[in-house]
Amino acid sequence: MLPMKPTCWAKLMALRRLSGSPACSSGIFTLPREEKPRSTSFLVHTRISGNVPFNVSHGRKQFGSSVAAIIDAASAPVRPYLRLMRLDKPIGTWLLYLPCTWSIALAAEPGSLPDIGMLTLFATGAVLMRGAGCTINDMWDKNFDRKVSRTATRPIACGDVSRSQALVFLGGQLSLALGVLLCLNYYSIALGAASLPLVFTYPLMKRFTYWPQLVLGLVINWGTLLGWAAVKGACDWSVCLPLYFSGVMWTLIYDTIYAHQDKEDDIKIGVKSTALRFGEYTKLWLTGFAAASVGGLVAVGLSNEQTLPYYAALTAVALHLARQIYTLEMNKPEDCWRKFVSNRNLGLILLLGIIVGNLWKQRQYHGEPSDSNVGPVP
Repeated sequence: MLPMKPTCWAKLMALRRLSGSPACSSGIFTLPREEKPRSTSFLVHTRISGNVPFNVSHGRKQFGSSVAAIIDAASAPVRPYLRLMRLDKPIGTWLLYLPCTWSIALAAEPGSLPDIGMLTLFATGAVLMRGAGCTINDMWDKNFDRKVSRTATRPIACGDVSRSQALVFLGGQLSLALGVLLCLNYYSIALGAASLPLVFTYPLMKRFTYWPQLVLGLVINWGTLLGWAAVKGACDWSVCLPLYFSGVMWTLIYDTIYAHQDKEDDIKIGVKSTALRFGEYTKLWLTGFAAASVGGLVAVGLSNEQTLPYYAALTAVALHLARQIYTLEMNKPEDCWRKFVSNRNLGLILLLGIIVGNLWKQRQYHGEPSDSNVGPVP
């Protein structure tokens, strides 16, 4: 990696020292309490890179102390690349990884835990492919990101990483991800490679359609197909298709909520989203997606001969979705962020239900007499 000019992150740290207050992930910082006017809050703008104004007073904090520690521990030349692959924001990796875990757990033998080696392999792949996806997205969206305060300090947008450097970094991520894929069977290798056109074209969708969240759903839930195939050698479509469908519907829910954070900026710069498409009818649409997702998971349970713990977890998932949608405050970005992040817990609840439900199953032929115990036929 080439030596770099002072990074946006370094600039933010300098601004934090000057202002005496912590920096946030989007490049937004808060003025010291004594400097705020008593009558009303106001927006203070600064230019950090290019000519991009930043909203200094913002309600949502995306960086915690642990995240700052990850970034600060890295050497200065490496730091922008960690931010480029969003290593400091693991929620996206969770949302990519969880559908894989569902599929791997469903494919386990009755009465058995899911394959730990396979879960580990897919976790590694999720980190790499999520990072590659973010790199592709930021390469496509460099000019758009500069115009939105939440994204303007992304490494490519603010000039910490050039497009050519990002391209080399992307090649490294995809090479490592290919190494993970090659650990699987031939069917899974072909299936995984088939997702690449979607991975590369997804970032362009918001330029042409109000449904980029649907395309994201098709991409990010590919692991529901790949996980089963990696364990079993091929897809059982009676399980994999409804699981894939449910995952896509789930993505439409959480990513529409996410998109409501940026709807004002999206209108200004001319990009599209389901948040803009649905508008005030968002909750009605999300309710429909939730019903479809839960219905698909019921079909998965029936096809996979799941047991009571699975359906108990599915009930909890349905209640989580209902509460998420009912209490959503679409015009409050901080509430949209909280609802979006809560979907990690939803995914973990379903995973736990699958694992425990599978452990409740009797092993194949369990309790049946073996041939050695069968008496002579009269």
